[in-house]
Amino acid sequence: MGGTPALVALRGVDKVYSNGVEALRGLDLAIHEGEFVSLLGPSGCGKSTVLRLIAGLGDLTRGRIDWVDQRRDIGFVFQDATLMPWATVFNNIYLPLRVRGMPRAEAAPRIERAMEQVGLAGFGTAYPRELSGGMRMRVSIARALVAEPKILLMDEPFAALDEITRFRLNDDLLKLWADQHWTVVFVTHSVFESVYLSTRILVMSARPGRVTSEVPVKMPSLRDPSFRTSNDYAEQCRTVSARLAEAMRT
Repeated sequence: MGGTPALVALRGVDKVYSNGVEALRGLDLAIHEGEFVSLLGPSGCGKSTVLRLIAGLGDLTRGRIDWVDQRRDIGFVFQDATLMPWATVFNNIYLPLRVRGMPRAEAAPRIERAMEQVGLAGFGTAYPRELSGGMRMRVSIARALVAEPKILLMDEPFAALDEITRFRLNDDLLKLWADQHWTVVFVTHSVFESVYLSTRILVMSARPGRVTSEVPVKMPSLRDPSFRTSNDYAEQCRTVSARLAEAMRT
């Protein structure tokens, strides 16, 4: 990234859980401001653990995490939408602001803006049970965005959705990233999704996880559905698939 300091960097990180499972060993990675970085690797390789450590949701066994400054505004979108079923869309999105002590009236414009950003304008009074899986995930994304995070962590947010919905949300996420200038760290098992979304892909080995290769995605930052059928996209997917196969043999 042209020598610019990393927004966040994990250096020599080991993570061993209390049950003895060694999730990460000697993991090094750096995330720069404005990047869309995907963590790609086999199930159980520690991708979600990396996100949780960045978010401060766990302790390191060894190593350190360095931030460029002390402002660690983080939004986290989990694989499951994890919405409060008894609360409306508006109140689900309000949750992080309410925890911060922001009055509802002050928060309302930010909540309305977040709903509009993710295509949920007019759904503020709906309940999760009234929404499709894709719409519930939009609520989860809006809840992460309403706090205006510096870095957005996304743990396979579209894995459980049908392909049509997943493609649509991929496109919407890319537009939001381009418009809002976020930094995104995105966990996925899908080579195709990682190439479509990312500026850079970090390929991880099987457990204990570590980064075995880094693949810059040399494609236009704004992509549309036609990109998925292009020769450039197919070639990049082949490259990433080969790197992933190598990682699984190490």
